[in-house]
This record gives sequence, C-alpha cells and structure tokens, in this order.
Amino acid sequence: MKKGTYIALMTAFIFIVMCVAAPWIPAQSAAAATKELILDEVGLLSSQEVEELNALANKYSAERETDLIVLTTNNEEQITDELFTENYYDEQAPGYDKPHGNAVILTLDMYNRTVYVGGFYKGEDYVTNSRADEITAQIAPYLSDGNYSQAFEKYLTMAYEYLGDKPLDEDSGTGSTYPGSSSGTGSGNYPSGGSNANPDNILFNTWFQLGVSVIIGGIVVGIMAYNSGGRVTVNRATYEDSGASSVVDRGDRYIRTTVTKTKIERNNNNGGGGGGGGTTRGGHSHSGSSRSF
Repeated sequence: MKKGTYIALMTAFIFIVMCVAAPWIPAQSAAAATKELILDEVGLLSSQEVEELNALANKYSAERETDLIVLTTNNEEQITDELFTENYYDEQAPGYDKPHGNAVILTLDMYNRTVYVGGFYKGEDYVTNSRADEITAQIAPYLSDGNYSQAFEKYLTMAYEYLGDKPLDEDSGTGSTYPGSSSGTGSGNYPSGGSNANPDNILFNTWFQLGVSVIIGGIVVGIMAYNSGGRVTVNRATYEDSGASSVVDRGDRYIRTTVTKTKIERNNNNGGGGGGGGTTRGGHSHSGSSRSF
C-alpha cells in the first residue's frame, strides 16, 4: 500500500471514530463534577478519610445517577434520625442532577447512637426498606467498634450494588416509580428529560459506545483498504509440502471445573432494624431503616 493511501485511510478512520464518539463525551464530563457528599459535622473522620470517601461517593453516584450522601450529627435538636434525614432532604434539596432528585442518605446520630439509611426517588425504588435494613445491619458492628470509615465505605458499596439491581419484590411502599419500572403511586418527580430507558443498559455505557465506534471505523477502513490494492492469490497451501511436513495436530483436553464459594457475612449483633420509610414535610416519599449501635 502506498504511503499516501495509508495516511488517507488512517485519517478517515480517526474522523469516523471522533464523529461517533463526540456526542457522548460532554455528558460524561458533566457527570464527573465533584460534589461534597461526605458531611462529617461531628468530626469522626480524618481529612484523608473524608477525601477518600468523598471520591468514592462521587464515583458511585455518577455511575448510578444517584447522590450517595453521608451525614454525621450530634443532633442538638434531639429529633429522630428519620426526621433529621427528611429535614435535610427538604432544606438542602440534594439530587444527582437536579434539586430534590435521586439520593440515598446515611445519617449517623451520635446523640441517640443510631444510624438511618433512606432512599429518595430512584434511591427509594432500588434501596427499598428491606435493603436499607440490610445495609444498617451490615454496618452496625463497624459503628459499634468505632470504625466509622469502614462503615461508610460498606454503606457506599452496598448502596451502589443495590442501585444497579432492580428488586423483584417491590417493597418500597407508595413511592414514585423510577423510569422503566411499573410499581409505585407517586408523582414521578425524577430528573427532567428522563425517559423509559434503563440507565444501566450497556447501550448507554460510554466505553461500550466508544468500542462500537472503533469497530465500525475499523470495518469501513478495512473495506477501503481491501479495495485499494490488488487481490492476493497466495495462501498457505502455495508453499506447503504436505508430504514432508513434521507438524502434528495439537489440541486441548477439558479436565474439570472448579467452583469457589464465598461466605456472605451476616451480622447477628445489632440493635434491631426499624423505622421504615415515609414522606417528608415537603412531600417527598422515601424508603428507610433505623438501627441502634
């Protein structure tokens, strides 16, 4: 292939990839803005722990399009942890891409020594009452031992996993329906511009889209390269002496399959879950679970 033809083909390939991928790059960059999601008013964490947890919370929040928030408080008003969480949501209006949007909030009440996890909108439908109860059950032992950073990291990981897996049993009460689901009786107050598309569908994954664009570009350039030169008529049989060849057949033989089982940790030492979900004074439905530690 001539040098001029090669350069032309590579230029065409790069142009095709950029045209296909460009529309998705701004959306990905916008979602990467850093938010302050770890609000440690009590001072239970070191500055490094806050920084690391905040980076993790922002990463998970962007991938699930739901703000994952941690609040610690001395609860000077001496109200319930659920009411504290509701007031925070009403007054501060958190949300992934709009005020009062998708959110999951962990509130650590050091006055009453309780922890509450509540989900709003998408958070309510995915982090249901039972799932919130499982989160508080798993992190309670860490809180009892004073391992606050580990507890918050566990919460972020579990909430992230739940937000990627729509529950089969809809136990989120009378909460509103996230786009794509059929349960709930709420107002559907989700981020504007939403559709019935599943946000975790692989078709909306940026790397998948880039990969497809590269494949499409490769096919186009390959066709162009194929048509730019003469047909090749030489194959492996042209120079092969089958009678003198010393190459023998080789193959792989399947022997066995090994399965490794990992025990799922269960906590049997906690203050019991409760509380459930409800509705804020501002009219926002939510799931929830409260537990002492």
